[in-house]
Amino acid sequence: MFSATDRLYRTTCEVFRIVECGRCRLIRLFPQPTAAQLSQYYPRNYWFVPEQHAAGRLEEMYRRFVLRDHLRFVARAIGDAPEEGLVLDVGCGGGLFLAMLRERGRRRVAGLDFSLDAAAAAWGRHQVPVVCSTLSRPPLPPDSCSAITMFHVLEHLYDPRSYLDAARGLLRKDGRLIVQVPNAACWQFMLLGENWNGLDVPRHVYNFRDSDLEVLLDACGFEVLRRKYFSLRDNPAGLATSLLPGLDPMARRVRGGGGGPARQFLGDLLYLSLIAAALPFTVLEAACRAGSTVMMEARPKQ
Repeated sequence: MFSATDRLYRTTCEVFRIVECGRCRLIRLFPQPTAAQLSQYYPRNYWFVPEQHAAGRLEEMYRRFVLRDHLRFVARAIGDAPEEGLVLDVGCGGGLFLAMLRERGRRRVAGLDFSLDAAAAAWGRHQVPVVCSTLSRPPLPPDSCSAITMFHVLEHLYDPRSYLDAARGLLRKDGRLIVQVPNAACWQFMLLGENWNGLDVPRHVYNFRDSDLEVLLDACGFEVLRRKYFSLRDNPAGLATSLLPGLDPMARRVRGGGGGPARQFLGDLLYLSLIAAALPFTVLEAACRAGSTVMMEARPKQ
């Protein structure tokens, strides 16, 4: 389809190809980097942990506000489950989502992340129990979870099916799986091509359309119950980052251009202004079922 490089974090100057299978139309990175290469493309502070100054507090307030969108979707899915089991967030990062879920009264929550630093940040900052592991070898017994969430995880995996198979084994009979990925069937991808932030070259090994994700879930024994094409956290911010990647708050930190608190605060205000300008377009594309992310609730087939 085209060639692209790491526009966001500039971890490498390598050029990668984005290809589409002529038979199934799945979009992916080609050739796929080795596991050792891929690990070099992830900055150490890849997740969000707020700093202890005014700009950091503002960022945490903003993230808490936009994460309510995810919480409502998950709360409705959990509300349909007959029993209160463990809620496992795979790829939990710094653990903010789990902390907010616990604040809403969900006592049994835990996280899973491949990064030891992320697990330590979740324990230290939010006192959320996190295991440093992969879901392919889950550290939990079968049928122990009432819900499993995976926000922007599958596109990073060499074998996403292994995670879905493991999730099915961990879920109770009427448990719920909530999965979110960038949606390659969105208007932003059609308009921006290789500059669409949802590709996140070279960290995204696969790029799913909503139809691709549904086929994958079905093949792994799941029945899709709901779809949501708008995320207040991801869709407007994704468009803003696509247009000006250097203004993205995490990119500024990783690149070392965050500056002091005052400069960081000003950069955050500019970025929020761009997000606000992007909001009407992202709401419209989501209303047409072409949002830049898709979130699905699924349950194991009976």
